[in-house]
Amino acid sequence: MKTLLNIIWLLFGGLWLAIGYFVAGIICCLLVVTIPWGLASFRIASYALWPFGRTVVDRPGGAGLFSLLGNVIWLLVAGIWIAVGHVVTAFAMAITIIGIPLAIANLKLIPVSLMPLGKQIVPSDGPFATVYSKAGR
Repeated sequence: MKTLLNIIWLLFGGLWLAIGYFVAGIICCLLVVTIPWGLASFRIASYALWPFGRTVVDRPGGAGLFSLLGNVIWLLVAGIWIAVGHVVTAFAMAITIIGIPLAIANLKLIPVSLMPLGKQIVPSDGPFATVYSKAGR
């Protein structure tokens, strides 16, 4: 089921989201000071490309002061606008019954688009899991 949802997601918006995050990552890496945000954009791009079956968790050991400051700068410069874009596209996807899972996946991207530093993308047990359990791994 996750694979089918990922293929539908890829065709109806995931590819364009991933390309957008990838281009943002390239731009951030060209400007040497913004390399941490560029690397975070690449992580988000891979997540935006294939979101079902994966989830975002805090990095083990805490984010740290630099991640906190970086996230505040990101939030003010780009995070809010990206989150608004995800809400608008989620609303558009949720109009049809088939689009509801896609809208949920779009909403799953909001936390990592608001605060990308200090986050990790990990496999989840189900397509809509919100908590990552390390039991049995």
